[in-house]
Amino acid sequence: MFTSLSTYGYIILFLYSLGGGMVAIIAAGVLSYSGQMDLTISIVVATVANTLGDTLLFYMSRYNRSDMMPYILKHRRKIALSHILMKRYGDKIIFFQKFLYGIKTLIPLAIGLTKYSFARFNALNAISAFIWAVILGLASYQAGGPLIRFVGYIGENPWVMPLIVGGLLGAIWLYFQTATRKKRN
Repeated sequence: MFTSLSTYGYIILFLYSLGGGMVAIIAAGVLSYSGQMDLTISIVVATVANTLGDTLLFYMSRYNRSDMMPYILKHRRKIALSHILMKRYGDKIIFFQKFLYGIKTLIPLAIGLTKYSFARFNALNAISAFIWAVILGLASYQAGGPLIRFVGYIGENPWVMPLIVGGLLGAIWLYFQTATRKKRN
């Protein structure tokens, strides 16, 4: 990811940020630290792409509901969790969903299924995407040195990465299993 970003950086950052982009903006921050990318341009590119991606998801679920239903039906429990989070946290969930891996794409879909204002969603989404890109971009820029050393360590010890990925995926899976479990009465 780091090598590809330094070569085709901003295009990959844009495309990856359409669907989330957390890893790409972190990589762009680290590459900015090492002088291979510009942090300001990376933040702008990630903001624009992330805003467009979530707006497209909202639009598709609002105005192309029949085309989206097969996807939505596959993720009924996660959509229900998204609705619960929306009711509990209101507008704040539009910001927090930027950091929630696993339901990041489902929350704009779930909001699009409601009568939530398209203009309000777009405004909050753009502000949230900017804050998200600034937080992750600056944090990864500041942590550039340790992150570069960590990538070097992973290169020397390739067995560590499958353990980290497996642990993260297991934690995400466990969260969704408990958060979407049917309650028995």
